[in-house]
Amino acid sequence: MTAAATAPFAPPITASRTRGPASEVSAPMPDDQATAEPALDAGFISIRSYDFFYGSHQVLFDISMEIPEKQVTAFIGPSGCGKSTLLRNFNRMNDLVDGVHHGGDILVKGHTIYDPHLEVTSLRKRVGMVFQKSNPFPKSIYENVVYGLRVAGQADKRDLDQACEQALRAAALWDEVKDRLGKSALGLSGGQMQRLCIARAIAVQPEIVLMDEPCSALDPIATGKIEELILELKRQYTVVIVTHNMQQAGRCSDRTAFFYLGKLIEYDTTLTIFTNPNQKQTEDYITGRFG
Repeated sequence: MTAAATAPFAPPITASRTRGPASEVSAPMPDDQATAEPALDAGFISIRSYDFFYGSHQVLFDISMEIPEKQVTAFIGPSGCGKSTLLRNFNRMNDLVDGVHHGGDILVKGHTIYDPHLEVTSLRKRVGMVFQKSNPFPKSIYENVVYGLRVAGQADKRDLDQACEQALRAAALWDEVKDRLGKSALGLSGGQMQRLCIARAIAVQPEIVLMDEPCSALDPIATGKIEELILELKRQYTVVIVTHNMQQAGRCSDRTAFFYLGKLIEYDTTLTIFTNPNQKQTEDYITGRFG
């Protein structure tokens, strides 16, 4: 394995407008440029003129935005507008779909996620994902939390125990399950299962946590707990959420991006988006005139 494959993110490269063999991608920058810090106005996640296609069908059009570190950024917009597709590209989950290709680039900490020398599993360890429907494994609560650590080769029980407790505390679940860690995770309530999935995602200490409609299947009480958790998580992680619930975006996020038909219509502070948007289309969506 090369050194580049084990680094947090490989050195930046000049982006190709389409993904292809490594020979089609420009060589890495010289060392003095590769180690330079990103520009001050660059985001922790940078999307640069990004297009995305399922076969011949284009679903994202020329997306450019900068997502800041240790804040909550919400993606809003009607169904089918591309917000979940963009979210899943941050850890290249859409690579699993046949026939996908892209133009432009996505960078994390100034480094492209499409470097041909970057191991995708390494990227996914650093960019955790929580899905719309909670998906605990048919294992114990304990084994669910430490699953990613075991896959990474960590076997010391003391370290696993510590990581399990830390993750469950961070997910505001420890006090509710500490006496039944050996019992099946499938016996938890819906809200507890979702918090368990969050604990599983952060147990491997990612830098970014992605959440795709994390509360859509939950009751109001469980939703409130997840929203409180999101606000706590941004102390340590960069959080990006997709939500159809505009009230939730208003409560939880620092910045909000409004998408429509695969295009980024407006992106600004959440306060601006909800009180003084620049685009009439944004105002129409926020006020319920369509969507």
